[in-house]
Amino acid sequence: MSDDNKLVAEVRDQFGKGAARKIRAVGKVPAVIYGHGTEPQHITLPAHEVGLILRKANAVLDLDIAGKNQLALVKDVQKDPVRQIIEHIDLIVVKKGEKVTVDVPVHVEGESFAGTIVALDATTLTIEAEATHIPERLVVNVEGAEEGTHVLAGDVELPKGATLVSDPETLVVNITAPAKVDLGEETEAAEAAEEAPAEEAAAEAAAE
Repeated sequence: MSDDNKLVAEVRDQFGKGAARKIRAVGKVPAVIYGHGTEPQHITLPAHEVGLILRKANAVLDLDIAGKNQLALVKDVQKDPVRQIIEHIDLIVVKKGEKVTVDVPVHVEGESFAGTIVALDATTLTIEAEATHIPERLVVNVEGAEEGTHVLAGDVELPKGATLVSDPETLVVNITAPAKVDLGEETEAAEAAEEAPAEEAAAEAAAE
């Protein structure tokens, strides 16, 4: 785990919306850490540093809480829907070597065969991995893949020590070709549309 995930947390004893606003006003974020049978612990974290860490999915924080180190997995992040400011973070206590179940983003790389379309059907896959070795993303390479290629969850390469929780038959990537349009039919329809007014005009002239 990267040293960038190390943060100094401060224990807090003030709660409520008013207290949370004051915490955010000084560049910090209120958070709660719980799990492993421990009592929930209310802390504050530096907003800028934690914001950078949270750009990655399933971030594990290495916290220094009153001189004691504690690993914690980010469980939930509450944001202001308009300003997108982090308002509160829920953390779960984890231990080194412990396995956790998480949803990991799927990333497609490479160019499929010319003229084909790459459809990402599953944007995330659920896996079980060591808390300190959760991959940022799962990569599916579609380089040269032809029309009709299906990549299932069971085909996706996982990092060492990780196991798939999602159904292995889940469709992740589907390579298709654009729908073909019969230009002949379109031309005939256009010609018929053009001829119709002329025929109507001729019929009206004959009637007169």
